[in-house]
Amino acid sequence: MAQESSRPADASGVFRLGGDLSVNRLGFGTMQLTGPGVWGPPKDPQEAVRVLRRAVELGVNFIDTADSYGPFVSEQLIRKALHPYPAGLVIATKGGLSRSGPGDWRPLGRPEYLRQQTELSLRHLGVERIDLYQLHRIDPQVPPADQIGELRLLQKEGKIGHIGLSEVTVPQIKEARTVADIVSVQNLYNLANRQAEDVLHYAERENLAFIPWFPMATGRLARPGGPLDTLARTYGATPSQLALAWLLHRSPVMLPIPGTSRLTHVEENAQAAQITLSDAEFQALSQAV
Repeated sequence: MAQESSRPADASGVFRLGGDLSVNRLGFGTMQLTGPGVWGPPKDPQEAVRVLRRAVELGVNFIDTADSYGPFVSEQLIRKALHPYPAGLVIATKGGLSRSGPGDWRPLGRPEYLRQQTELSLRHLGVERIDLYQLHRIDPQVPPADQIGELRLLQKEGKIGHIGLSEVTVPQIKEARTVADIVSVQNLYNLANRQAEDVLHYAERENLAFIPWFPMATGRLARPGGPLDTLARTYGATPSQLALAWLLHRSPVMLPIPGTSRLTHVEENAQAAQITLSDAEFQALSQAV
């Protein structure tokens, strides 16, 4: 592991999101800053505030959230913890899922709903413009052009800076790009699950940010004596830290957003940016799955 720094996330490298927003590639996701089932407030709201402030102290300047986390709980916690926002902090949120209770998620992409949720996110975050607004899911009941088109209108009105997509295929990205400029894609991707490899390849070719959610899943790789466990001992690191280091090594467009509700874990995650895998170590982990 490299020499420790007070801002370890700086070591993750920089990506220019949308060509004008420079962010450290290791970000922070806020899904876990809520109650069980991503519903209601967290057990310890003050700890959630401390976690957010600590993430920024550690060099994180890209925070990912969504109106559906809580709902609105994580957005309100971000405002409580960090507003007025420090210069250079980029906050991304998402809309397009409705919630009726813990663990319940339903796509809802009607243009009037997306507009309503954007306005609410602006209010809850305390901003006049959302840096990156992502369509959380494409609603199969609504023409994609209507959903992306409404976000494009909100962008023209100055309420959205950039537009991103979540859990999409390459054809869906291409279709969306006929309606608006798309700068990011957020799909499930980690060392143990690389089914979105084709989407990552497309993002690399087009210089789109690829934001992997559930980035630290390690599965059987972290079992005692497994490849992650063995290499972690060599580095004096945790398997989760190596899983993050693997993602950062995998692609220059990769922006992992590990989330946690605990101070110790946010510090551990940030330190993963200081781990530099050799090409041989990267390949060994890649081939272990």
